[in-house]
Amino acid sequence: MRAAPPPLAGGTSGAEALRPLLDTVLDALHDGARARGGPLPPGGPEAVAARVAALGAALPEHGTDPHEALRTLVHAVAEGAADPAHPLCAAHLHTPPLALAVAADLAASALNPSMDSWDQAPAASALEAEVTAALAAEVYPTAGRPDALVTTGGTESNQLALLLARERHGRVRTVVGANAHHSFHRAAWLLGLPEPVTVPTPDGTLDPAALAGALKGLDGPVLVAATAGTTDEGLIDPIPALADVCAAHGAELHVDAAYGGPVLFSRTHRHLLDGLDRARTVTVDLHKLGWQPAAAGLLAVRDAADLNALGHTADYLNADDDTEAGLPDLLGRSLRTTRRPDVLKTAVTLRALGRAGLGALVDACMERAQDLADLVEKSPGLELRARPTLTTVLFRPVAAAEPTGGATSTEAAGPTSTDEDLATIRRTLLAEGHAVLGRAGADGRLWLKATLLNPHATPGDLARLITLVEGSTHR
Repeated sequence: MRAAPPPLAGGTSGAEALRPLLDTVLDALHDGARARGGPLPPGGPEAVAARVAALGAALPEHGTDPHEALRTLVHAVAEGAADPAHPLCAAHLHTPPLALAVAADLAASALNPSMDSWDQAPAASALEAEVTAALAAEVYPTAGRPDALVTTGGTESNQLALLLARERHGRVRTVVGANAHHSFHRAAWLLGLPEPVTVPTPDGTLDPAALAGALKGLDGPVLVAATAGTTDEGLIDPIPALADVCAAHGAELHVDAAYGGPVLFSRTHRHLLDGLDRARTVTVDLHKLGWQPAAAGLLAVRDAADLNALGHTADYLNADDDTEAGLPDLLGRSLRTTRRPDVLKTAVTLRALGRAGLGALVDACMERAQDLADLVEKSPGLELRARPTLTTVLFRPVAAAEPTGGATSTEAAGPTSTDEDLATIRRTLLAEGHAVLGRAGADGRLWLKATLLNPHATPGDLARLITLVEGSTHR
């Protein structure tokens, strides 16, 4: 007799099928994190790969059972995770997701709407329209018809911005700062556009005068890409002045605010994004300063009509007579066809926390960045690159030296450690599983990078991070 197929997650019986499995998952997550004991597993790549390989065949001839499979593999991944919820995991724009957003994402997976036709996602598509309109209005508060598309993140959003500019103008030239995200160069390549003109940014941000000089030598349509939250330093280009330069030269402005965009939720810090609404398109990621599980990106446009270029027809999804009869056409809402309802987790977060709650999380992380900068400045063995703008702090050890008679305090502090020393410190902390710090180049030197996205981090956690770095310099 043939065995019954495994239960499904949807329908009236789906919740009961999920309930015991979720208990197994939650236990495995807890036990795996406890076994790891820190921000990431010790031992480095070879040790982690060996532990995973020891689990056995990835595709056995006969399976075990659902609980064993979940318990074994979830525990292994949790034990071997770089956990952004740990306060010493602070290398990248890799956020610890909110529990309520993860719970909502479970519902999205269980229901599994596909956002490419209304008959696959009736309520989810309506919810997406409401949420994207609300978020577009945050970016463009005075625009008549703003809109936003849900994307997989900054890379897709930036590519869409270039695509829309190409559809408006043809062979558009892109001008970026040297501080811009690498995705602009890849997007130009994918879209058959000229390699972007790159303006040097020796101070870390795009200088309006330097941009004006670059635009003088260009003919034809131009899209300038500014940045609100650089990947390496968390800096914000002077958006109002850049918008003035673009207006004077007939260029369009796109702002990559994948990192800094959610600062709009903060009443305290949103002034940092003054002028954002002067951009024709804006990239925002909510899986950074929005605490959503990846992916949760947006491309906001000042005028919804700009999105008409994405219109596409496939009779089995959006036949003309269906659209004329009132069924919403979803194919123009993305370059993807099958698409998860990523909007659900965001909608739940917005409803549960509101603008004020999200703003408070932004403020907390920005305060922690200032706290870390304070600690670095007070440490004689460390050098601070600059006071943080958002939540990124760059610092580096100063090599110890014996004071000599008559030496100044600067001379007594000793020479700056080499880039090789710094890279070794970072990799040592990784290999030992003690801390996850990034690396960034600035002013011709290498720096340790702490990107603080955990609103639960405490000043004590930051002091522990400083102690670990300082301890590594004396080995």
